[in-house]
Formats: sequence, C-alpha cells, structure tokens
Amino acid sequence: MSQLSTRHLLGIKDITADDIQLIFETADNFKEVLNRPIKKVPSLRDITIANIFFENSTRTRLSFELAEKRLSADVINFSSSNSSVKKGETLIDTVNNILSMKVDMVVMRHASPGAPHFLSKNIQANVVNAGDGTHEHPTQALLDAFSIREKLGDVAGKKVAIIGDILHSRVALSNIFCLQKLGAEVMVCGPITLLPKHIDSLGVKVEYDVQKALEWCDVANVLRIQLERQQIKYFPSLREYSLYFGINKKMLDRLDKKIVVMHPGPINRGVELNSDAADGEHSIILQQVENGVAIRMAVLYLLAGAK
Repeated sequence: MSQLSTRHLLGIKDITADDIQLIFETADNFKEVLNRPIKKVPSLRDITIANIFFENSTRTRLSFELAEKRLSADVINFSSSNSSVKKGETLIDTVNNILSMKVDMVVMRHASPGAPHFLSKNIQANVVNAGDGTHEHPTQALLDAFSIREKLGDVAGKKVAIIGDILHSRVALSNIFCLQKLGAEVMVCGPITLLPKHIDSLGVKVEYDVQKALEWCDVANVLRIQLERQQIKYFPSLREYSLYFGINKKMLDRLDKKIVVMHPGPINRGVELNSDAADGEHSIILQQVENGVAIRMAVLYLLAGAK
C-alpha cells in the first residue's frame, strides 16, 4: 500500500492502522533527508499550502511551515488575529477567498471541534487538522507514537500512561485512538475533575495516583494544565496540582525500571513536570519536536499524492 485511504487528515479516528504505518515509513525516509547537509527535496514544488490558524500556536505552526518548506511547497500563512475574521467574515468565506488564490492544501487550527470536518465537505483542497478545540490533534498523536516506535522499537504491547488534563486536551483523544490502533495499552491519570466522565468507555484504564501510573507504564505522556480552556476551577491551586500530580526525577528514580517521559509542549515547568524530569535521561521531548517535522512532511506528501 503506497497511498492513504483518505484525502484529508481530520482525525486519527478516521484513518486505519495501515495508514499510520504508511505515514511512519514515509517519515523514516524524510527523517533521513532532515539529517542531510541539504535538508530539502522537490517533492511538493508545484503545491501551494495555506496554514490557517484561528488559535495561537508556536510549535505546530512552525513545524508545519518547516515541513512544507523542506518539501519545496509554496506557503501562505494566515492568522485570524489580523484578518477580516475580526470584521465578522465567516469561516467558509475566509477559506474560499484563500482558495481562490489557487491553494491546493489547507492546514487548519480552530477553536471549534469539527471545524476541519465541516471545511473538508465544502472545499476542493485537502484539509489537515492541526487541532480542533478539545477534539483531536492527529499529527501530534502520530509524532508521539512515531517517537515511541523510534525509542522502544515498536508501539504494540507497550503500556502508555497519559497523565494530566485529559478533559481539555485534544492530544489525549488522538493519542488514545492512535495507540490503540497500533496495539498499545493505554491508561489515563489525573485529578477526577480533569478526567472526562465516560473516558473508560474508550477502553482505557483509569488511575488517580501518579506513582501507580508510573509503576504501570513503559511511557508517560505528560500533558499540561490548559488554563486557557478552563472557565471554572478544577483544582484548588497549581501548587497543589504539582504536589499530587507533578512528576520529578525522584519519582522516576524510585521506579524499578526506566520509563520514557514525553510531553507535547509547551511545558509548565514546576507544575506537571519538574525541570529535572523534563531535561533528564528519561525524556524524549526534543526528539518529539524533531520527529514532528518528519511526520508532517510525510502527511503532506502522502495527501498531495491522494488527489
């Protein structure tokens, strides 16, 4: 199989395990390209890609932009903060105006869950979801699983604990779908107020004690507290959260095995992860960032071929 089963990447829920493996194999090749002296290939030389971000982003936007430029695509960057969206222009009008400039592919981040799905039904271009509200963030889940595969050899059979603010996280849902499709066991861990009510219906284990979660897992994927999405208080204070759910080197050293520590970024240092754990020997956080470019190159390249 050398083609994706879909024209868009809207969520991990919509793609198959074969699609994921194909993306990984393609990313392996692009990772090799990124380590060459000349880090560019002409694969998408005739393709124009619009990065449309209705929400703030540093890592994801830069990672997509770098991936596009490494593939020699033409790139348009759009952020809603300095656009006509502020004047009341609709999503479809905004995107159609951009597409009339002959854009082939749209990478979109939006605060509303389902916005990329809505868009894909109304425009001709390929759509890549760079995060929709608290719903999904497929490329983050792909790069996380790719990083586990790179570090541990395979994802199948591994135990992965997702720790932190599961309720407001789009990374958590995409990770659960992706890891399960690849044969991993998944546990979620956090304060009861930050775990969705029926999360166990997704076939994950639920744990409220961080030390127990660390003892169980091979990989701890630590999520930040998303204060910008919280309209009410879900726990007394950041200090208290850090006390009960924060991870430090001492906790990792106490384990009778060496686990892998991951974080999608940005890290709230001293809250969910202390610097000694974030920068320590267990951490593959910087490898995740590097792998993000290769994974996004793979996704864009394969979708361009799916036209």
